[in-house]
Amino acid sequence: MLKGIRCETAKCPIEKKQRNLAPGMHGWRRGRISEYGVRLREKQKVKRYYGLFERQFMRYFHRAARGKGNTGETLLQLLERRLDNVVYKLNFAPSRKAARQLIAHGHIYINGRKVNISDYTTKIGDKIIIKGSKKSVKQVKEQLESNPNYTTQSWLQLAREKPEATVVALPSRDDVQIPVEEQLVVEFCSR
Repeated sequence: MLKGIRCETAKCPIEKKQRNLAPGMHGWRRGRISEYGVRLREKQKVKRYYGLFERQFMRYFHRAARGKGNTGETLLQLLERRLDNVVYKLNFAPSRKAARQLIAHGHIYINGRKVNISDYTTKIGDKIIIKGSKKSVKQVKEQLESNPNYTTQSWLQLAREKPEATVVALPSRDDVQIPVEEQLVVEFCSR
């Protein structure tokens, strides 16, 4: 890289010692994050991971709080059972956004009925089938072939040749792959 004459002096902008600081007199001045901030970050992490708005997330939290068992685990279980997440976990779509689009355009059937609502909660025994049109099947098969070593989780059973899948069990905490402290989310939402 060619350097100008100024780079031979102490005022060289390229090799300045404080290059990793933000512009301005004080650079990065970030204080310690509060307890509230820690809990808020965990909640926001879960929301962004599943692509939810605040009202949707709170609706899931209230459903989990009314249910039996650990609220945090129940919340994550409800979020994992969302249809857009299931379609993504089955590798029918490359991302959750693409899975939402696949569902909204009517390519997904559950138990023989067209479902175009991405926050549909799947149940044990639900059969997820791709619409019979050539375009739908081709799109999903291309996605499945793009990643042949992809393994589905234990609570889902996939038949690659058709392609269709069945929900055989409820997801456990081990099936949730995001690094999140669900207890902090529960503490934040319970206040």
